[in-house]
Amino acid sequence: MPDDLNWAIGGEAGDGINSTGKIFAQALSRAGRQVFTSKDFASRIRGGYTAYKVRSSTERVASVVDRLDVLIALTQRTVEENMDELHEGSVIIYDGERTMMEDFEAPEGMIDMPVPLKSLAENAGGAIMQNIVALGAACEVANFPIENLDEALEKRFGDKGQSIIDNNQEAARLGEEYVQDEYEREDFGYDIETTDDDYVLLNGDEAIGMGAIAAGCRFYSGYPITPATDVMEYLKGRLERYGGHVMQAEDELAAINMALGAARAGARAMTATSGPGIDLMAETFGLVATSETPLVICDVMRSGPSTGMPTKQEQGDLNMTLFGGHGEIPRFVVAPTTVSECFHKTIEAFNYAEKYQTPVYLVADLALAVTEQTFAPEEFDMDSVEIDRGKLVGESDIDTWLNDSDQFQPHFPAADGISPRTLPGTAGGAHMTTGLEHDELGRRTEEQEVRIEQVDKRNQKIETAKEDEDWDYREFGDDDAETLVLSWGSNEGAMREAMDFLEEDDISVRFISVPYLFPRPDLSEEIEAAEEVIVVECNATGQFADVLEHDSLTRLKRVNKYNGVRFKADELAERITEELDTPQEVPT
Repeated sequence: MPDDLNWAIGGEAGDGINSTGKIFAQALSRAGRQVFTSKDFASRIRGGYTAYKVRSSTERVASVVDRLDVLIALTQRTVEENMDELHEGSVIIYDGERTMMEDFEAPEGMIDMPVPLKSLAENAGGAIMQNIVALGAACEVANFPIENLDEALEKRFGDKGQSIIDNNQEAARLGEEYVQDEYEREDFGYDIETTDDDYVLLNGDEAIGMGAIAAGCRFYSGYPITPATDVMEYLKGRLERYGGHVMQAEDELAAINMALGAARAGARAMTATSGPGIDLMAETFGLVATSETPLVICDVMRSGPSTGMPTKQEQGDLNMTLFGGHGEIPRFVVAPTTVSECFHKTIEAFNYAEKYQTPVYLVADLALAVTEQTFAPEEFDMDSVEIDRGKLVGESDIDTWLNDSDQFQPHFPAADGISPRTLPGTAGGAHMTTGLEHDELGRRTEEQEVRIEQVDKRNQKIETAKEDEDWDYREFGDDDAETLVLSWGSNEGAMREAMDFLEEDDISVRFISVPYLFPRPDLSEEIEAAEEVIVVECNATGQFADVLEHDSLTRLKRVNKYNGVRFKADELAERITEELDTPQEVPT
């Protein structure tokens, strides 16, 4: 029996794949099992292959692997798409009465399990519940107590009335009973364990939204765009409970401008988008920095350029977040490496924005955004959240920042680069700021000395932050290993599990995961100490590797993936092994 259970449901967009998968993931987490999910969906409302995969264990899981134990196939294409992950003993549940599946037979060595999903669902009250019938069948296959599924169904359909809950629970039991009557459990070999552990199940977009609320965000504006929309959906209805507002703008330009206005008014504000939206926001991004307005801009990356593949994974926006915009713009770029870090780094982003009065890019990616994962509740300790609003000046100390004419100086050339900031309505703090170059009062100027002074002041913020903040990395594995692997973003989970596969082949690795991209830690010494250095990222050109080569003046090996699919742990271990066997290319 495998140490963990790998389950999936697949079909066409519009078949309820996502909701079915989430119900099963919630049932497993409520049963005290660790859960890690993965989604594959087409960029359309109906049609096109889509799948929801759940990996579950009593131990920590942080990646997907190339193995499927139980597959609910609503179409024959589902089996074809997952053939490489199916193995001897895999159970394929499908509706043999459906025309598209009536001639299907499971490949040799796999367990063929036709179940009349639609007919049983109609017996329970409606064909729409056929996926729930399949979940009941899967519970019996895995010897998973169906009572855990009851709780997840109550959560999913609680607002639709008790009769809907009862019908779905009945549908699940009909699926369970059908498998009990028609098959022998001994044929399956699965018997998953439950525990009394308590877990929270959430995805990266939800964690970002939760972090924003904890950080004191009180204004969010955004335009719907995959895969960032779930941030807005999470905040809608929740932010209002804390006196905040969520605004759906007509486009990304309006979204960032609304957020800028809210931030100027004193509210902690955020907008979230994906690559195409970042392109549109670039001009206002410069205004945010020049006006020294605190603002968090969340970029949930997807495959590009142009419209690209909206529902596929990629880490192609790094250069845009590091260097995008006309002129030279000081900014912070923070990139969470896990779902739970999406919560913590969002709080940090708001603190950096206000402390240094500058825009902060919070960079996630589709793999983080849509992945549900379990965590202990104490991972999100609201009591430990610290809010730093920086040099926010009140009426009691406003006199310190007035000039000889009693004018407030919002762009005073402070030695650390951080000027005083007042909120509207502060007595004595009235001022103006323009997007044109300005003096310490915020009035436009073209005087050369003032220009130099203001540019140097804004850039000094970054130097101050480098000294005052902790930009450390996350490290795993053997400190003394000859092989160093570097990565950023959502690759951390896959790499940590890949290290287990590498260890089986006697390959020792030191792994450094970097959540701070600008400012970032200087890794020159770590790179110099290693015999082999490999940079792992989901893009074609190795954008992070380019940055590290610039920092360290050292050529680095690269493992890149850009087919729209995240790294899997066993796949990544294989790619790294291959790279270690390949001589370092030297540019000519």
